[in-house]
Amino acid sequence: MSTALTLARPYARAAVSLAREQQKLPAWSAALGFAAAIAADESVKSLLSSPATGTDAAVALLSPEGDVDAGFTQFLRVLSANGRLPLLPEIAVLFEQARAEAEKVVNVKVTSATALEESEIESLAAALRRRFGSEIALTRAVDPALIGGAVIDAGDVVIDGSVRGKLERLRTALTQ
Repeated sequence: MSTALTLARPYARAAVSLAREQQKLPAWSAALGFAAAIAADESVKSLLSSPATGTDAAVALLSPEGDVDAGFTQFLRVLSANGRLPLLPEIAVLFEQARAEAEKVVNVKVTSATALEESEIESLAAALRRRFGSEIALTRAVDPALIGGAVIDAGDVVIDGSVRGKLERLRTALTQ
């Protein structure tokens, strides 16, 4: 996986650069997400890595329907010419990270033991905006194994306020 990320990084940077230049970050994000989802399918992976599949066929398969940006189509052609179409899922992930950074948005995943009320989510999002000084893109998940509380994952910062986490820290302290 690390090799794939290493290979994908320059292509993701190029995609971000082109999308910024054209002021089309959201459009490129959607198109890359579409292409990455198709490229991640097992039956498509073998098709993309086959020498029998031409560039035009691969680009047609990976392009979203409708009005597709010419720059995005050319980007797919470059990937195809260099045998890098299978890297589209990694390129899409790196693109989204760079887009969030450019738009000063912090992606936060909140995993709680039970579903949170809307008022709790709003309060949490406001506190996180103050802490990070950025807009927050919040996703939610429920994991009953946490017993109570929540885990907030903001990439480099993880705040474990779960009962399971507190019990684990207590166990560690008592056994040390």
